[in-house]
Amino acid sequence: MKGLILTQKEQARLQVLNRVVGWEITTREAASILGLSERQTWRILAAYRKEGAAALAHGNRGRQPPNAISESTRQHILALARTVYVGLNHTHLTDLLAERESLTLARSTVRSILLGAGIRSPRRRRAPRHRSRRQRMPREGMLLQLDGSPHDWLENRGPRLTLLLSVDDATGTVPGALFRPLEDTRGYFLLLQSIALQYGIPLAVYTDRHAVFQPLRLPSAKGGLSQFGRALREMGVQHILALSPEAKGRVERANGTFQDRLVAELRLAGARTLHEANRVLQEFLTRFNTRFGVPAAQPGSAYRPLAPELDLAGVICFKERRMVARDNTITYQGRTLQLLPGNGGLSHAGALVEVQERLDGRLVVCMHGNIVPTQHAPARAAGLRNPTAAKVDHNYIAANLLLHPAAPQGVDGRRSFSPWDDYAYKSFHRELIRAGMARARKLGKPIGRPRIQDREGFSLRLKEVLIRMQSGELSRRKAALELGIGYATLTRLLDKAPQSEQNMVTDKIP
Repeated sequence: MKGLILTQKEQARLQVLNRVVGWEITTREAASILGLSERQTWRILAAYRKEGAAALAHGNRGRQPPNAISESTRQHILALARTVYVGLNHTHLTDLLAERESLTLARSTVRSILLGAGIRSPRRRRAPRHRSRRQRMPREGMLLQLDGSPHDWLENRGPRLTLLLSVDDATGTVPGALFRPLEDTRGYFLLLQSIALQYGIPLAVYTDRHAVFQPLRLPSAKGGLSQFGRALREMGVQHILALSPEAKGRVERANGTFQDRLVAELRLAGARTLHEANRVLQEFLTRFNTRFGVPAAQPGSAYRPLAPELDLAGVICFKERRMVARDNTITYQGRTLQLLPGNGGLSHAGALVEVQERLDGRLVVCMHGNIVPTQHAPARAAGLRNPTAAKVDHNYIAANLLLHPAAPQGVDGRRSFSPWDDYAYKSFHRELIRAGMARARKLGKPIGRPRIQDREGFSLRLKEVLIRMQSGELSRRKAALELGIGYATLTRLLDKAPQSEQNMVTDKIP
């Protein structure tokens, strides 16, 4: 494969194989690092010795399998799983598809189709499993355990904080840690960035199933990955999710040690703010690593150095997709950006772009892997006519949030410009909304959207539709489309309609 470009994951696999070839680690240790069986690791190693780095890339990359299931068959299986065979486990459903629907498929194929649509097999009870102590990784940087520890670290001298902690599995040392107001994605991004810049990219990360690491919902557009999980995948870092706190016992025990020793250190230093707590923490880490660190079984570091072509700031950031409007603008969290024309003055309208919110606060727009130049879009006429509406929040932030002792802070001690993380700001905003609603009621103005029954001419249109439904010309779903309402809304209106109108709709109407 001439001109082969390896992904971050394949580069990490290449590094592990080179260490096996160099007799630095055994094949069994390499299998544990790669998350593969020892037999599969031997196969990959044999292909690598024969073909070189090209063996790490799959030969069918970019090809459509000749035996791929058609999209119509997939949709048919999903429709059956959601209606006729709802609640069946994957094996039972596979058998019934072959017996009753003449669809002979492998159970793994049916399972893949259902899991891709978010349909999981019913929960099955498992017998308790035997637990034993796991051997440490042989080299530093092979596995990092991450966890957050909410605690009264400042002992009522300041706000309640959460410690984001990372522990190296091989040495028990802490390559990075920081205090945050909450256990959030931005905090873990800052932690991962500091580790990557100081040490390099680890081979694997071990975490719990917090929403930062595993989203509560599994949207198909993101492949079931959180922002943090997506960043790890782009960096080629294996992400391991623990099934219990005992599975990542090293970081859990480290949290207990920190809650004992670091609380006393913060008290002795008189720390009262987030900035002061982070300053004491960085001084404490050096002494902690010297006191509690153990030597790794093998010397050297397994951290991968940052590749020159890797844009770390473009990976460790928040990414969202947006559709470019017809005026070549996009909106992201209340901010509107104007996309400048491309080569030859071409328009970007209708294109799907990626918006990156970098950790330094910048918004970067990318399309097809290239950065699109942007600028702040001019304000609309409505905002120019009523400029005082936008000043309320700004004045509150300047007078209350930025000076509030419990306001969120960054690692460098500056106040964060994320007011929605502050409870006082939320309460203030809620009071503004209530005051506006009370003022509207006093003036006799309607609040919210008008009811469907109050729309002009809707009652007459509803009676006409009922007559057509009674004659069999319209189904209930088509009637809802003609009225511009939902099926459930039409059903609710029919249930609340007078008995004379309900008799018009017979049971024969679907």
